[in-house]
Amino acid sequence: MPTQRADAAARRAQILDAADAVFGQHGVTAPLDLVVERAQVGRATLYRNFPDRTALVEALLQRTVTRIQRQVQTLGDRDDALFEVLDGMAARIVQSPALSDYWRAVDPDDPTIKTARETIRAVLRAPMQRAIAAGLCRADLDVTDISLISGMLGAALRGKTREERATLATRALQLLRGGLRGPDHGEG
Repeated sequence: MPTQRADAAARRAQILDAADAVFGQHGVTAPLDLVVERAQVGRATLYRNFPDRTALVEALLQRTVTRIQRQVQTLGDRDDALFEVLDGMAARIVQSPALSDYWRAVDPDDPTIKTARETIRAVLRAPMQRAIAAGLCRADLDVTDISLISGMLGAALRGKTREERATLATRALQLLRGGLRGPDHGEG
């Protein structure tokens, strides 16, 4: 029955895509009926996959973590992989502001959030070390700084439109790149 499993996985992804779009437009407190409508599934299908809003949001967060893991794998041993991941994080904030805001607002000791942060730190450890060894980053950069960097990128959430968020995210990345290089590097 691999076809059934493939269909179920496709439906689950369809629901997640719909939730991401709806939450991006209306916030994470948007009526779940909007997700059902956008995904073109029945309510029972939504609730069979995600028993409540928290499960849906947590699945979206996990999908973000998985995307970061895949991106790091795809980039391989590139010295600039860390910067590519940061660009991806900024793009995600622009595309999905409500989810990004939720990620930042939830208690950092929440088990799901804590696990996600620990996973991202573990995944970014090697790219960060490579960037430092290549002289692309300041030597005192540590994986615990990822939460701080993410928070700085999160300033893009202040933009009211996608275009404003994109402009703010681009500027945040410019400033971050300079700061990550450290005081021994001139402006560039």
